[in-house]
Amino acid sequence: MKQKISFKKEVNLNIKSNEDSKRIFGLDIFRAFAIILVVLSHGSFLLHNTFLEGFPYIKMIDGVDLFFVLSGFLIGGILIKEINSTATFNFNHLLNFWKRRWFRTLPNYYLILLLNYIFVSTKVIHQDIQQFNWKFIFFLQNFNKPFYDFFWESWSLSVEEWFYLTAPILLLLFLRVLNPKKAFISVTILMILFPIAYRIYLLNPEIDSFWFDVTFRKVVITRLDSIAFGLLAAWVFYYYKIYWLKFKVISFILGIAMIAFIVNFNRECNTFYLQVIYFTLTPISAMLLLPFANSIKNVNGIVAKSICHISKISYSMYLINLALIAEVIKDNFPVKNAMDGIIKYGIYWMIVIVGSTFLYNLYEKPIMNLRDRY
Repeated sequence: MKQKISFKKEVNLNIKSNEDSKRIFGLDIFRAFAIILVVLSHGSFLLHNTFLEGFPYIKMIDGVDLFFVLSGFLIGGILIKEINSTATFNFNHLLNFWKRRWFRTLPNYYLILLLNYIFVSTKVIHQDIQQFNWKFIFFLQNFNKPFYDFFWESWSLSVEEWFYLTAPILLLLFLRVLNPKKAFISVTILMILFPIAYRIYLLNPEIDSFWFDVTFRKVVITRLDSIAFGLLAAWVFYYYKIYWLKFKVISFILGIAMIAFIVNFNRECNTFYLQVIYFTLTPISAMLLLPFANSIKNVNGIVAKSICHISKISYSMYLINLALIAEVIKDNFPVKNAMDGIIKYGIYWMIVIVGSTFLYNLYEKPIMNLRDRY
């Protein structure tokens, strides 16, 4: 019996080792940086009127855009390999793709959606329970119209889920008349151009900052192009890898320069630049960082392990940091003074990381492990 247990433990350790060896550290940095930016933003209210107000004191790119581009790159890579490794890419391939994606995303989403409903209905969080409806079940709460005042952070999850649904279907259709290379780039171009055209259609010179945020930034069909730029990166990586590697440093420098321009080029929310161009430039700048990030393979040490851990729990961090932690603190334990704010800011980060680690280890990861059994 002891021998069997030892053998099983050894197999599990080997599986874990193999999974870790496949990770690309540069992409872990990319993902970890993205979630850190998101959490920094959502907890910043705790630092008002303290000497840390405005931390980290420099303007940053939107972390959600980094997530979008990275998601498109990773999913695009999976789809490209799939369509090039099989003679006929069919609906069964789509079902398998969706199964793996949904095992990854849906259980956590529905759990946190339920907790948001409970917290709001019991007034632990001061949001509007009337805003909850059946659309949240199917990620339709912001498909073509804005939503607000309930589970705010779910807006980006809707964008990603509809991308997971539409991109493979379009790819299947285009493969009927085009080869894999042309079909993939055609889908990518279509998913870039349509949201841009739709944002132009929505142009509103009278809009204020709130409605700009929920109408342009947080609607599915205005933001699908952000993920599509990740598809473009995957296409270049697969079909033109020699240029991907050759220009990775130049691309990285250009991406950083674009980010510096974007975060410092201030324009009003009612302008063509902010309503249309900004949402194109931001994912392009993030896309340009990918070749260099993807080239950083393995790094050891406690800092590297910490970054990898943050990367692994990033989805859980995204789901719980705002409503279930930041809003709970704001609505139930308001900041009394500067020192109180700094202490609660530290508590906020501690709860986010510890809570996300438990959620990942006890719920998210076990469910992901099930997907290979079915």
